[in-house]
Amino acid sequence: MAFTFKLPDIGEGIAEAEITKWLVAVGETVVEDQPLVEVLTDKATVEIPSPRAGLITRLGGVEGAIVPVGNMLVEIEVAGGAGASPAAAPVHAAPVAAAAAPAGSPGAAATATAAPSARLEAVPAARQLAKERGLDLATIAGTGPNGRITLADVKRVIETAERAPGPRTPVPGGDGAEERVPLRGIRRKIAEHMTLAARTVPHYTFVAEVDMSAVVAHKKAALARAGGVKLTYVAYVVAALLPALRKYPLLNASLDEAAGEIVLKKHYDIGIATATDDGLMVPVIHGADRLGLFALAQAIDRLATGAREKKLAISDLTGGTFTVTTTGAKGGLLATPIVHHPQVAILGVHAIVPRAVVRDGQIVARDMTNLSLSLDHRVVDGQVGADFLYDVIANLEHPEQLEAGQ
Repeated sequence: MAFTFKLPDIGEGIAEAEITKWLVAVGETVVEDQPLVEVLTDKATVEIPSPRAGLITRLGGVEGAIVPVGNMLVEIEVAGGAGASPAAAPVHAAPVAAAAAPAGSPGAAATATAAPSARLEAVPAARQLAKERGLDLATIAGTGPNGRITLADVKRVIETAERAPGPRTPVPGGDGAEERVPLRGIRRKIAEHMTLAARTVPHYTFVAEVDMSAVVAHKKAALARAGGVKLTYVAYVVAALLPALRKYPLLNASLDEAAGEIVLKKHYDIGIATATDDGLMVPVIHGADRLGLFALAQAIDRLATGAREKKLAISDLTGGTFTVTTTGAKGGLLATPIVHHPQVAILGVHAIVPRAVVRDGQIVARDMTNLSLSLDHRVVDGQVGADFLYDVIANLEHPEQLEAGQ
């Protein structure tokens, strides 16, 4: 008998997910708990296992389709009458990855795939549109009563097919050519989040120069005590900002606009912006204030590696209260990071390079960098932001105090 498996409640208040990669195909036999599909939520990529053994007879959408929680994900023909209604067999997804899977996979279907059915119910408008577009109704998942195919179902398949990956054909235009790349997967999530942050937060950025010579020297000496831990300058920055966050709680906060309240966080969970092949991810060091310098460095390395290898859980990507981002090896002179909404502050770290500076009336070479602090002006005023950043700088100038944690 046919068992309809609906997209389960993945948790974290997630209402829908994007299909990023099918791991099975129509006509394939699966066993219980075999991975069926990878879906992208607002938090991470999640792998959905099969709740039953049987034959896959229908898929609930193409790669790139958005599926609400509770909608059909796959249909499985279960042998021996072992099927059950979805309500009688709740299944929970297991988070397995921190970053989105590749936006498409070789051979991804251009329309939703289904096994031919002897009984295909569709509203007349849906039949007409499918006929005009050359679509086989058997390849469309119906969401109407008793699986009836609605006009919206056909339109969804058409829109999804237009976004689906495939050979990219340069289109002549003006004096050159253009190429259209589907905005999907983690890149689509980044676009949505950045648009929300830019539209919601009245940003301003405060930039200050910092002499990192003491940190550079301390790092060289500390490597012998690090026990193989990958000690980075980002770990020093995180260690230096924690005492400042305790002193200036407005920077470790969020704004509850509905309640008209500023929420001061009493926990210090620091997001570390990490570049991956799929886009920028922000894994979180939970309880960062309880860690010393070496433990912070170890946590940063674990999270960054996990993000790039897609091996983090949803919990590793949620709950951040403040974010640190870096410009990478190419450095640059100035960056204005976008606040990671609903947080109210983000600290940008530039490359450390030797510069000529004046010390005691003499021009000397020092290891210098710039720190860019972007803030939500609804919550943090300029004076508070400047005082915070100069406290961070003062902590960096005395790195010996950071090793054990403050």
